Amino acid sequence: MYLVKIVETKKEYDDAFAVRTKVFVEEQGIPLHLEYDEYDATATHFVMYENDEAVGAARLRIVENDIAKIERVSILQSQRGKKLGALIMKEIEKHAITIHIKKLKLHAQSYAVPFYEKLGFTATSPEFMDADIPHRAMEKSI
Repeated sequence: MYLVKIVETKKEYDDAFAVRTKVFVEEQGIPLHLEYDEYDATATHFVMYENDEAVGAARLRIVENDIAKIERVSILQSQRGKKLGALIMKEIEKHAITIHIKKLKLHAQSYAVPFYEKLGFTATSPEFMDADIPHRAMEKSI
């Protein structure tokens, strides 16, 4: 049984950051100083648990009155292929609706563009590099 929740405690925050560190820093080689940034202090963080183990994380950041950006979507390698990315995205979108967000944006790693397209996102930019990884900007009205 998987549970996605908004981070409310230090343990949940630490769990979310542990997932991000494993996926982005250890697996993808993104420098730690780029993975953790000034937006972490004000973003809404999400963590996904399987029983008591953190297996996924993401954050949502308000960028304009009714526009938010989904960032740092990460699922542990051992948990991929179980539709957990779609689950965490669905929960983030539900939360965004409750806070009156009308549009979601994200920067998808290029290999993940088809995943986000299946969730209703549309690419809005040509490919660009971020942390030496190809990305595309995407958005979705909700």
